[in-house]
Amino acid sequence: MAREVGKQVVTRGDRADWTRVDGIQGASLDLLSARFGSRHYAPHTHDEFAIGVCVDGMETMRYRGERLYSAAGSVLVIEPGETHTGGPAGPDGYAYLALYPSVELLSGITGTVGTHFQEPVIRDPRLAEALRLAHRALWLGEYPLEGEIRLLEMLGALTRRHAAKVPRAAMGIQPDARRIAQTVATRLADELVDPPTLAEVAADLEMSRYQLLRAFRNAMGMPPYAWLAQHRVSRARGLIDAGHRPAEAATLVGFADQAHLTRWFRRVLGVTPGVYRKSVLGDAHPRRASSQGKQQRGPGRSQNGDICTAPAARTV
Repeated sequence: MAREVGKQVVTRGDRADWTRVDGIQGASLDLLSARFGSRHYAPHTHDEFAIGVCVDGMETMRYRGERLYSAAGSVLVIEPGETHTGGPAGPDGYAYLALYPSVELLSGITGTVGTHFQEPVIRDPRLAEALRLAHRALWLGEYPLEGEIRLLEMLGALTRRHAAKVPRAAMGIQPDARRIAQTVATRLADELVDPPTLAEVAADLEMSRYQLLRAFRNAMGMPPYAWLAQHRVSRARGLIDAGHRPAEAATLVGFADQAHLTRWFRRVLGVTPGVYRKSVLGDAHPRRASSQGKQQRGPGRSQNGDICTAPAARTV
């Protein structure tokens, strides 16, 4: 299991530490440990599930057209492709741990294609504890087998106890709106560097610009320009993962320059592209989940040299 040293960014009490673990059922898994006092995420989506636990304070977010609150001890599940925000619910901020398993990983556990969670905020103390312990074991990387087993057991408990019994229908979204939004999103993604104008897309769909905007916002939870920006961030993140420098990634996905990428990257992921790149590519000696025996590592360090680790989880 490769454990790549997380980096830390500190801005007015805000902190986000990313790290990546390889060898989880043949794939990689991103982990996040964060504390935010003032930062709010811009509307965005994930290709994977986002499964987290609030460990201090209270978070608020917009998800599926509702304002939600997640207090300390609550588990939060965001499904792939679902637009959401996130930020502190009060002046004291909040802290949380999160991991991002793929659709394939959860499908392998449930044995079905398409795992859905009707309730995004879950109050299940045993599950919250299991998530904290799995996150901690994976983050520390001392006993890779323990980390992988804790992860799979936690995901199994999550799906057994809280997954919907039948696939979730689109939450109040008209089929035509979803079809229109998917058509527009596909075109924007295909023409990422030189996207069409709103008038051009509307004309091709034989709609007014207002009708297109209303349908897209209803289905996606954000206007087309915001969807395009967060999608560019997602594509830039993939390029950075592949070894590209942030300035190169910015150009390749259509941002005007690196500064433009940086602004949106921080709004979506909570860190700058440079800090993220050091986090996921900064470990010169990766490890594998299939390795045997105890593996040692030094603690990660933040930009200012302070030791950086995930928040401590309770032990059993």
